[in-house]
Amino acid sequence: MLKPLSSNLFIAILALLGTGLVQVYSSSYIFAFETYGDGLFFFKKQAIFLVLGLLAFFSAFSLPLKWVEKSSWLLWVIGFFGVVLTLIPGVGVKVGGAHRWLQLPLGIRFEPGELLKIAFVFYFSSILYLRQELFKKIPLYVLLILLVLPLVLLLKQPDFGSFSIICLTAVALLFIFGLSWKYIASAVIAAIPLFYFLVMKVDYRRARVMAFLDPWADPEHKGFQVIQSMLSFHSGGFSGVGIGQGQGKLFFLPEAHTDFTLAVFGEEMGFIGFFLLLSLYGFIIYRTLQIAFMVKAEFLKSLVIGAATVFGINVFINCGVVLGLLPTKGLTLPFLSYGGSSLVIYMFLFGIIVNIEKNMERNLN
Repeated sequence: MLKPLSSNLFIAILALLGTGLVQVYSSSYIFAFETYGDGLFFFKKQAIFLVLGLLAFFSAFSLPLKWVEKSSWLLWVIGFFGVVLTLIPGVGVKVGGAHRWLQLPLGIRFEPGELLKIAFVFYFSSILYLRQELFKKIPLYVLLILLVLPLVLLLKQPDFGSFSIICLTAVALLFIFGLSWKYIASAVIAAIPLFYFLVMKVDYRRARVMAFLDPWADPEHKGFQVIQSMLSFHSGGFSGVGIGQGQGKLFFLPEAHTDFTLAVFGEEMGFIGFFLLLSLYGFIIYRTLQIAFMVKAEFLKSLVIGAATVFGINVFINCGVVLGLLPTKGLTLPFLSYGGSSLVIYMFLFGIIVNIEKNMERNLN
């Protein structure tokens, strides 16, 4: 029987968790001290999130896979109602103009959109492969309505990042599991006007696109964040300035401990550290896909490939943003950025994957 600590995937995740905890301390200390009078404010919270994440991982690792198959829709329903609650006045928490969070005890905020991203993989896989077993009495159009409605609510929050990741994951899964590229291309072409409307007809999103195309046109406002990010990477050079020695986090780089924490990491650890970090992410995605192609059950195969896809897209978008290769978008970098919702949810997801790996090894033996 495969134990979690003998799994290369779990060891790689632990390495990222440790790196992330150090990174939260380094990138948030000055900001936390000036804002809350406690330089360890975010570090202590992240440590709590890490413990909760490990509990989520081992809980998922211990679940019977038959239960995972039969209850795959449950996560989507929970995520759906969580997003609904964020839009109820007095219940949802508004931060930066968006209603994405729910206030939990101990001062913890939960972002249902993060749950919805991974829940989509479970629900969509169940529609593709388990519909005959699980949804015999539910018409397909009802299942599709339940699929689309939460996505509409994400736009209402608004959370365009999670909406985009889910849409890209859906396209990837449909392509991987046999839908003709002609149909996918037709759907993508048909969606272009929708995305144009959602981006170019919304002032702040259009401003982000314009800043991406020419950040130096407005270096003190719209282009400020991406310029500071690139300057941080430039300052880091090949070997970095050292942990804790970065200057970008000293109120030059907005969101230094969340969305743009990779820029702080790049400054302090340099190209070498940046390359090793991306290699670690690459290994996690590679190993997850390796597990997927060894699994025989179609639902589990779809689930693991979907997990690798949603995780990989999230990492790709965050890296693209901080490097100035994509328009600015408020997405954290899994396991490295400060944020409890993302950490706990992804730990639960990878707990399921290592669980599948465990059962796969048992069947091979």
